[in-house]
Amino acid sequence: MSAGSDTGARLTQFKNKGKDASELRRRRAELNVEIRKAKKEDQILKRRNVESLLDEPNSPLQDPNGQPPQQWTLEEIVEGVNSQNLDLQLEATQAARRFLSREKHPPIDSMIKAGLIQRFVSFLACSECPPIQFEAAWALTNIASGTTDQTAAVVEGDAVPAFISLVSSPHPHISEQAIWALGNIAGDGPNSRDLVIKLGVLEPLLTVLASHELPVFPPGYLRNVTWTLSNLCRNKSPAPPMTAVQQLLPALMRLLHHDDGEVLADTCWALSYLTDGSNERIEVVVQSGVVPRLVQLLSSEELSIVTPALRSLGNIVTGTDEQTQFVLNAGALSKFQGLLRHHKPNIQKEAAWTVSNITAGKDNQIQEVISAGLIPILVEVLQQGDYMTQKEAVWAVTNYTSGGTVEQVAYLVHCNVLEPLLNMLKAKDSKILLVILDALFNILQMAFKTGEIEKLCIMIEEVGGLEKIEALQSHENEAVYKSALNIIDKFFSEDSEDESVAPEASADSYSFQIPDSQNSFQF
Repeated sequence: MSAGSDTGARLTQFKNKGKDASELRRRRAELNVEIRKAKKEDQILKRRNVESLLDEPNSPLQDPNGQPPQQWTLEEIVEGVNSQNLDLQLEATQAARRFLSREKHPPIDSMIKAGLIQRFVSFLACSECPPIQFEAAWALTNIASGTTDQTAAVVEGDAVPAFISLVSSPHPHISEQAIWALGNIAGDGPNSRDLVIKLGVLEPLLTVLASHELPVFPPGYLRNVTWTLSNLCRNKSPAPPMTAVQQLLPALMRLLHHDDGEVLADTCWALSYLTDGSNERIEVVVQSGVVPRLVQLLSSEELSIVTPALRSLGNIVTGTDEQTQFVLNAGALSKFQGLLRHHKPNIQKEAAWTVSNITAGKDNQIQEVISAGLIPILVEVLQQGDYMTQKEAVWAVTNYTSGGTVEQVAYLVHCNVLEPLLNMLKAKDSKILLVILDALFNILQMAFKTGEIEKLCIMIEEVGGLEKIEALQSHENEAVYKSALNIIDKFFSEDSEDESVAPEASADSYSFQIPDSQNSFQF
């Protein structure tokens, strides 16, 4: 099997089947696992409301004199919660909340086994006593911040409808705590998320958000709303209902123009989830008008904002050429010199991944990558980048050689891509070796068509490339050694030298001219 045919076979795995490979972008499963998994440093699925400092009382029952609260046993809490005395119920609920707000080892399972969830849920409806509504909401929020089983216990206790009712509470601290709880439940997974949506969370939540100008909201309240909205966008097996996405997008667009760092970060995460899917879903996000603002946010000094903004745009360029063009038209490529040289390797990697999906587009989009001055930087990444970033740069180069014109490929070689690309043949990953061999095959094939194959072969030999390709003929992976063998047979054997005397005619061919005194292409 030839390197060229290897490429076609693999592209059917990585790109939309049934279309010309040069017009499509990659959606690679292994990359999804690697760079889209929910890391703690990216965004937290669930959050507990831990005990506040005494000078920052979150509870209206906080002792103003700073005295340590009474220590209750679990039995006393159960007795108090089940009493008929409202004051005692309130004190017992607050004691339970304090237990659940401990930094380490909160006794969530003990509270569940004691049957307290139903009582707490009943207190959520106690509008004549806002303090007990708040304390019960806080306690349930922290139970729902635990494992899937612990969250399920809250859901099974019929807490979701009660929390949705409290979103519209006239007491902001109660509304906020209810929104926080709903965020924890939605963050547990697609089933919980869809239940919260089905039971009607969006209407009151979006109504509250629309009730004031954003700067009027207390920062903590708005951050909780945004985080909960992001969890309503999260998970993709299945993705959120499209009707819900369409309801959410205007609010996300508004939040994207706020100036609070946490609000911006969580809004960008929400958009990254919504764009991590089909072209139809990407289109809904693109049409909402968020792309120019996402591009602006690439210049943020906050890593917490740049990371999800870049991922959102990276997801969009996995879509159609037209969707990619929206990103390019917004000036995104002007930000990528800095992103490819970012001090954080993860940002470099995602930037290179994004560029690789742009170079998988049309040749005019490849030209925009060239005009933005990114090719020398990609070569720089191949020379000295983090290995994971180098792999993405390899993909960028291979996609470029698949869809670029002869002139564009000549420019790539002029930027000295060959030596670092050939050095990457020392990698142990068979998949990346195949991708590199595809790039080399594409470059050699183009040189062959323009009658410059001998000069290009000399360049490859002079940087030790031929030895590296020959070494792969004994590689344990069958596809790797067949691709290497095909390159040797076609371009470096005695038979191939005779063929190169009469290269294929090409109407738009661009001559790979190398002056005798230089080992670089002339333009």
